[in-house]
Amino acid sequence: MLKGKNRGRFERTVLTDVKAVLESFPQAQFLKEYGRLYIVLNGEDHESLIKALKKVFGIDTISPVMVCPSELDKIIETALLFMEKIHLKGETTFKVTSRRVWKPFPHSSQEMNHLVGSPMLKTFSNLKVSMNDPELTLRVEIREQGTYLYCEVIPGAGGFPRGSNGKAMLLLSGGIDSPVAGWSSMRRGLEVECVHFYSYPFTSRMAKEKVIDLAKVLAGYAGEIKIHLVPFTEVQTAFTGIGQDNLIITLMRRAMLRIATMLANREGALALVTGDSLGQVASQTLGSMNVIGRATEIPLLRPLIMMDKNEIITLSKEIGTYDLSILPFEDCCTLFVPKSPATNPNLRIVEKIEHRIQTLPTMLQEAVDRTETLVLTSNSHVDLSGEEEVVNGDWF
Repeated sequence: MLKGKNRGRFERTVLTDVKAVLESFPQAQFLKEYGRLYIVLNGEDHESLIKALKKVFGIDTISPVMVCPSELDKIIETALLFMEKIHLKGETTFKVTSRRVWKPFPHSSQEMNHLVGSPMLKTFSNLKVSMNDPELTLRVEIREQGTYLYCEVIPGAGGFPRGSNGKAMLLLSGGIDSPVAGWSSMRRGLEVECVHFYSYPFTSRMAKEKVIDLAKVLAGYAGEIKIHLVPFTEVQTAFTGIGQDNLIITLMRRAMLRIATMLANREGALALVTGDSLGQVASQTLGSMNVIGRATEIPLLRPLIMMDKNEIITLSKEIGTYDLSILPFEDCCTLFVPKSPATNPNLRIVEKIEHRIQTLPTMLQEAVDRTETLVLTSNSHVDLSGEEEVVNGDWF
């Protein structure tokens, strides 16, 4: 769908990500054409390589292929060999779909469908032709440098290449929604840095480990990912003694957005990303989101805003975050949920309460100053075993 000068930039970004994947497959080599990447296996396991490539954003489909010279006899011979390797079981409907990219080839695409399909019917008695709804489609793509035969078209991650649309800060909790929001943002070409708020001793070391593990899953799609761990205890407790329990979640989320905005300005990010889904909880009603969102002046992106919970859960299972998200370790928001949270808070009242807490700006700045930053890959090991024994947020 990309045209003009932008296309080359996007393709170069994908190529960089594929090169990073191929570092784990040293024998594999790649060839680049317009809109295509060909990877020569040279003995590498194609299933493992496909599994890794499926996490590269910007790749639409992946197909394991057999290659032969663009000569009719060689194409027919390779097609028969290809079908032998499939090990057909029982009667199977099929068709051949040819595409003559190299125009000097002497046979048209339509002719090739018959020239390749007829020997296959004669050789394999359990094959039956079906032009409308075949169980197997053999695709024959004739190019000058060789002919490619394949039947599998495996969906890739799709979307835009990593980092091609700028950088954003993801507010990452330990729940189901925010990791999916992060993945969705990355798929649209955003480079994502994670911001997690913890409130020791109200939240445990296991809760923080859970969030780090979620970030590592996202790193599997990005190569590496940066996570900022923000000490939030003092800010959070400042809101608990003011006699406005129904507004605690609103006040906390506004404070989180302010801190995340300060980190975004420091890191050169141009937006914030949250896992909000309209109407899912009290803080995600339209009235609440309006008041909470006024705490920041930079764009606030909500990729899941119109998705229902079942859709989000399905996607979390597909990307590999669901099993971690449902681990029973609560984050700082779930621990302080009041019995009757405000669903339509008044902005003027909220701002008046914040103005009364004169030390709030100082506490927000201190939280930013004490933030610890980790750079994670999918295989990173982070030791948090001594965290509870040290105070003032210096855990690593």
